[in-house]
Amino acid sequence: MTQLRQPDSGCPWDLKQDFASIVKHTIEEAYEVADVIERQALDQLPNELGDLLFQVVFYAQLAKEQQLFDFSDVVNAICEKLISRHPHVFADVQFTSEQQIKDNWENSKVVERAKLNSDGRASLLDDIPKAMPALSRANKIQKRVAHHGFDWPSWHGTLDKVREELNEVEQELVAATVDAKKVDEELGDLLFSVVNLVRSQGSDPEDILRQANNKFERRFRGVETVLDSHGLNTNSASLEQMEDAWQRVKALEATNNEPGK
Repeated sequence: MTQLRQPDSGCPWDLKQDFASIVKHTIEEAYEVADVIERQALDQLPNELGDLLFQVVFYAQLAKEQQLFDFSDVVNAICEKLISRHPHVFADVQFTSEQQIKDNWENSKVVERAKLNSDGRASLLDDIPKAMPALSRANKIQKRVAHHGFDWPSWHGTLDKVREELNEVEQELVAATVDAKKVDEELGDLLFSVVNLVRSQGSDPEDILRQANNKFERRFRGVETVLDSHGLNTNSASLEQMEDAWQRVKALEATNNEPGK
């Protein structure tokens, strides 16, 4: 990395990069790691992890050139954090349940956030990146406040909230004058409440939406296959024909998923 950044003999592309310019590449590499894991293509994982590690090395090199920090500081920082957040492993603290371990983790983060504020005051929502995918950020916000008691007692409350928000969306849609901004606001509230329902079931909204995307893609590819067998495609088929193909694909999946199949 040092050689790539040498002013006289380095790579022109690497030389013109800065912290901001490589962020998009870091995000892309993280998604590629997630993709090979989801596809169970674990033989490709070392290569993708290497690409992701390269991003860390790149940031460290940029920082070293500006005398901000270097790679060893990055490693030391995460080591110190892991030791601090795992007193049951690196110290004599005893926890009797996984929940106590999670509570300690969150409480440690509260202390860390307070240290980052010069006035000693910190919001529970500090350090939740605004650039996170919206579903993940909603989930993280909800988990953070739930840890401090701001949560429904059970999933029943979250489901009731989903119904309430759905009704409010409908009210805006059937209004005498439809206000697009209000519709968007209510749809946002509905999405946020659905994330809360997902969280109440111990699931991750990004994971289950990704699964839903994959299921839809799989089924729609099946629709295209069915249409092709009838000499049709998505341009020539009617909505009714595509819906019929969709139902056939679903029925075939249900049959193939029966026990013993």
